[in-house]
Amino acid sequence: MKGDDVIEVFRLQAPVWEFKYGDLLGHLKIMHDAIGFRSTLTGKNYTMEWYELFQLGNCTFPHLRPEMNAPFWCNQGAACFFEGIDDSHWKENGTLVLVATISGNMFNKMAKWVKQDNETGIYYETWTVQASPEKGAETWFESYDCSKFVLRTYKKLAEFGAEFKKIETNYTRIFLYSGEPTYLGNETSIFGPTGNKTLALAIKRFYYPFKPHLSTKEFLMSLLQIFDAVIIHRQFYLFYNFEYWFLPMKFPFIKITYEEIPLPNRNKTLSGL
Repeated sequence: MKGDDVIEVFRLQAPVWEFKYGDLLGHLKIMHDAIGFRSTLTGKNYTMEWYELFQLGNCTFPHLRPEMNAPFWCNQGAACFFEGIDDSHWKENGTLVLVATISGNMFNKMAKWVKQDNETGIYYETWTVQASPEKGAETWFESYDCSKFVLRTYKKLAEFGAEFKKIETNYTRIFLYSGEPTYLGNETSIFGPTGNKTLALAIKRFYYPFKPHLSTKEFLMSLLQIFDAVIIHRQFYLFYNFEYWFLPMKFPFIKITYEEIPLPNRNKTLSGL
């Protein structure tokens, strides 16, 4: 962007999988977040969002392939930037609202940071794992998803001097609750030639019910298996940064929240940029 351009920044939010299920997941407050930009100099609009490159289900659970010993993960994520804002997509069941105005210089600084951020965090992580729902509870693992990218970008823009409007902003978080996790190893140490075959089998058995299903009967049977593993036996195997962890699950086991996280305050020392 030209340095003297004035760029409008928009908060974008819509239900996950709206293209397939409409507002269904919106009623559960399971939302996808993105950022929109409009150049007042050219009138052009742009959308920037951090995507799971192979859809949410593939990022959350692996594929079990008969020819492979280890689970096959498609959990890559990346920021995508493209021209245009699909107004109807964001407005119909979600949010499209102006949150800030920045200069072209700020935008260009942000663009360089996004490239660095893209090269640093390349894996999507659905779950936030905590010891309990209580305020101040120990967080074992942080999620790394679309909303976290939006929050990082807002924070970086504020550091560059952007001043955000005082409006309420909420984000979806999916929590697992467990006691202290136990480190199990990586793919080689568990599934390799000298790996732990008993543990490898247990992990694959845990993930098996999460596979895509072709029939209602299979789906219902898998739900029972998941309930038995996670709720009755209180077990969950987490794959995080190339490593496997065992989570001793605790009540209430899983929770979806739609929490308010305020927009950041401007870095006043850089407000002249």
